[in-house]
Amino acid sequence: MNVTEIKSEGLKKVFKVSVPAQDVEKESDAKINQIAKKVKLPGFRPGKAPFAMIKKQYKDSVTGEVLEELVKKSTDSLIKEQNLRPAMLPDIKITAFGDGKDLEFEVSVENMPEIKVGSFSDIKLDKYMAEVPAEEVEKALKYLAQARREVVKISEDRAAKKGDTTVINFVGSVDGVEFKGGKGESYPLELGSGSFIPGFEDQLIGKKAGEKVDVKVTFPKEYHAKDLAGKDAVFAVEILEIREPKEVEINDEFAKSLGEESLDKVKEVIAGRIKGDYEQVSKMKLKRQLLDVLDKEYNFDVPAGLVDAEFKSICQQYEQAKKYNQLDEEEKSKSEDELKAEYKSIAVRRVKLGLLLSEVGKEAKINIAPEDINNAIMMEARKYPGQEKAVFDYYLKNKEAVEALKAPVFEEKIVDYIISQTKVNEKTVSVEELYKFDEETKPAKKTAKKSADKAESKAEEKPAKKETAKKAVKKSA
Repeated sequence: MNVTEIKSEGLKKVFKVSVPAQDVEKESDAKINQIAKKVKLPGFRPGKAPFAMIKKQYKDSVTGEVLEELVKKSTDSLIKEQNLRPAMLPDIKITAFGDGKDLEFEVSVENMPEIKVGSFSDIKLDKYMAEVPAEEVEKALKYLAQARREVVKISEDRAAKKGDTTVINFVGSVDGVEFKGGKGESYPLELGSGSFIPGFEDQLIGKKAGEKVDVKVTFPKEYHAKDLAGKDAVFAVEILEIREPKEVEINDEFAKSLGEESLDKVKEVIAGRIKGDYEQVSKMKLKRQLLDVLDKEYNFDVPAGLVDAEFKSICQQYEQAKKYNQLDEEEKSKSEDELKAEYKSIAVRRVKLGLLLSEVGKEAKINIAPEDINNAIMMEARKYPGQEKAVFDYYLKNKEAVEALKAPVFEEKIVDYIISQTKVNEKTVSVEELYKFDEETKPAKKTAKKSADKAESKAEEKPAKKETAKKAVKKSA
């Protein structure tokens, strides 16, 4: 095998490889010899047919396999001899091949950059922390009480108002023709919940039990059911009864209904949940600070192939969000060219930091232990109170999902390792300051409602709601 470097540009190198014709012939003959031991030709016992006859018959059929093996073997040797560290699979292009001719091909390799990891002891970071305001706990308690209210049929003869639940029969139609999914019977609809088509609930306010109402609405233009999008519809609604919520008293008895011994214990659990949310945000900000510092302090070329792959992934996410009208206002205000320029910069940063963290992990000999994966699964399960067993079962039965956890777990261990080497200054700030992010990394702020949802995890598990007419109206009506 003869190797000639024909191009070197940054991390990319291109080599011309030549395999002598006799070596190609030798590999081909070896393959045919294997066939000759088993093949049976007319007039000859198995394995006794003349080699020349077998070669003539089978040479073409083994050529592809011979080429593949020679190219792989030669490329592996090239990588080893040239001390290359390919960032991706080499790009191979055969330039010459034929009977009695040398096999020639080009190997294009994008090498991994040389990264010299320095000391992290001079890096200074601020860790922001916030105390849980008492009003946040109270908000969460009120949400819990509201969520567990019962609705009871009213005894007085009055009209429905916002906050009431009307029990209704309804049939929807467009141009006088009923449509699929637009019918429901004895359906409880909370007025003001915004769960039905815009304008539907408002037209029931002020009506009494026993009344029949023609509710006129227009489906949104971006409605998922294309045959209904933007169309006017009429729902023939009969109000069967009106119910109003019965307030829940927040006391120790209420706490016991949630599975806790006292109201103070419920408050403690809620405060702990909110504090945990704050700590997650604090850690996110600390990590972002660190990555910003590393991005500025380390400069090296990154493989274009890896950047292109990351850029493509980001663009696919953008296209998906655009398709389902999930772009934020900032994205909507920019042209695709502007967005793509930003996404390209993000792709470069991600690849650069990924390579750096990987190098740090290798030098520090950081490994993922089984307990790390178990902890990650536990963290995922906590996101779904009442459904923890379903989450555990999912990971137990899905090895690919477990594998998908390894990369982020590995990254977090490396980040934690680096932070342990830095100087971290703890700062107590307001909740507003804690949640102050730039738009690129802004998380959804945890509300009292979400914290209350978590705090209720010890209460009885609520049964899954059936596919109701309400959903049918939202989906296809």
